[in-house]
Amino acid sequence: MSAAAVHSLWTTAATAADPISKINAPKIEYAQLSPTLIVVGAAIVGVLVEAFVPRKSRYYAQVFVSLVALVAAFAAVVALASDGYGTTKAHIAAMGAIAVDGPALFLQGTILLAGLVGLFTFAERRLDPAAHGNRVDSFAAQAASVPGSDSEKAAVKAGFTTTEVFPLLLFAIAGMLVFPSANDLLTLFVALEVFSLPLYLMCALARRKRLMSQEAAVKYFLLGAFASAFTLFGIAMLYGYAGSVSYARIAQVVDGTVTNVDPALAGTMGNDALLLIGGAMILMGLLFKVGAVPFHMWTPDVYQGAPTPVTGFMAAATKVAAFGALLRLLYVVLPGMRWDWRPVMWAVAIVTMLGGAIVAITQTDIKRLLAYSSIAHAGFILAGVIATSKDGVSSVLFYLAAYSFVTIGAFAVVTLVRDAGGEATHLSKWAGLGRRSPLVAAVFAVFLLAFAGIPLTSGFAGKFAVFKAAAEGGAAPLVVIGVISSAIAAFFYIRVIVLMFFSEPRPEGPTVAVPSPLTMTAIGLGVVVTLVLGVAPQYFLDLASQASVFVR
Repeated sequence: MSAAAVHSLWTTAATAADPISKINAPKIEYAQLSPTLIVVGAAIVGVLVEAFVPRKSRYYAQVFVSLVALVAAFAAVVALASDGYGTTKAHIAAMGAIAVDGPALFLQGTILLAGLVGLFTFAERRLDPAAHGNRVDSFAAQAASVPGSDSEKAAVKAGFTTTEVFPLLLFAIAGMLVFPSANDLLTLFVALEVFSLPLYLMCALARRKRLMSQEAAVKYFLLGAFASAFTLFGIAMLYGYAGSVSYARIAQVVDGTVTNVDPALAGTMGNDALLLIGGAMILMGLLFKVGAVPFHMWTPDVYQGAPTPVTGFMAAATKVAAFGALLRLLYVVLPGMRWDWRPVMWAVAIVTMLGGAIVAITQTDIKRLLAYSSIAHAGFILAGVIATSKDGVSSVLFYLAAYSFVTIGAFAVVTLVRDAGGEATHLSKWAGLGRRSPLVAAVFAVFLLAFAGIPLTSGFAGKFAVFKAAAEGGAAPLVVIGVISSAIAAFFYIRVIVLMFFSEPRPEGPTVAVPSPLTMTAIGLGVVVTLVLGVAPQYFLDLASQASVFVR
């Protein structure tokens, strides 16, 4: 057969089947995706700033770009919510890839506020003594140089700073904004990678304790890569099961309400083994991100080794994004499998609550203690997820909002307590801090009491909402275990308060650095939110309740 004949065969076949004129342009609702687009745009501007702005001016340019972007993106979320996209106008945008609904907007708003407060701690430059006449921040002078090498010393002497952390922060936030609002599995996976990769990098950038920081980043990267692989494998399995990566389509196949079946997929479609294994693998990837037992191994090492501003941001924002994605997966994609996943989640919640609380008692490093505390909190939030009710969703949303401000505030306080080697994170060095610096110790005590769930703090309101939803959802035994775990956890929080206020200060103890208004704002916002959500939580509980309906 001649080449011309083959060519005509191809062209006639294509014309007969689907004329070229029928290719439709994708329909993207840019206004409804504006929060994410603003942050991505600013991150790209940040990369250009690194390339073209002189080194002296980069820091101010980056902080300005990041600040404006996060405020504008938050304003866009508020505008969408007030325009009814969280309630009456909730729908699926971007050709079925993104859900614009109450939970998505609430979580995006929380992530942007956490990112904004985190940005203040990233930009702090007054805590370390000036090096060679230059102010320094928490990040390595030149990340590419080997710790302790001549090139690193030269970079410190020249006053270099790693201003790349600001675009990395924005890319991480952009991924986190998409993660809880993803409406198909591929979008979910792309968002997971977009926010994970910048976090792996930022964990390695500590100015002090460089080797420990790099070790933390390598551990996080390797374990994170494993978790991503499990997630991707699970996505492949669910695609084989449903013949689609769309949440709605998978839910239809699970329910048995699907109508048009592709004959090529009819063989594997509806195979329950694919559904159970695929669902479990995706769940594993998400539980890794929230730091639930037994996928928590990375948490203490990474929290301890990463620069403290990164730890604070990561502890708050990653949890918000991952729990949002977990809620959407269980409530939108797999509600028909409730009897399969609830017992598993019960077990995970119980070991997470008890494991985090018990192991935290043995910790001697304040950052590791807060890491195990965050694992216990993941267990408490899972109790709300297990409720499988509208109240369950709203209680989880409220808890995440309250928890994120307390966490960033607590880690911001940790950055202030310093000795000759940088941050003094060993608990023995915090002895007598209440006498040496009563205000800082009092603020930290407020955060610890909120973590413990003491009344009149946001922690109490959040725990009460989550446990109430779980009890009404038929998980009363889980609530009993949660209360016992809270009592165990309260022991080590109170122990730190007793250490600060009722121990004699050591003569060679650490000093408390005087921060710039940036860190003061971060800590101040944390205290205000903690007390407001504790004393008058009703308005915010109502807001979370209005935002608790997923669009299907």
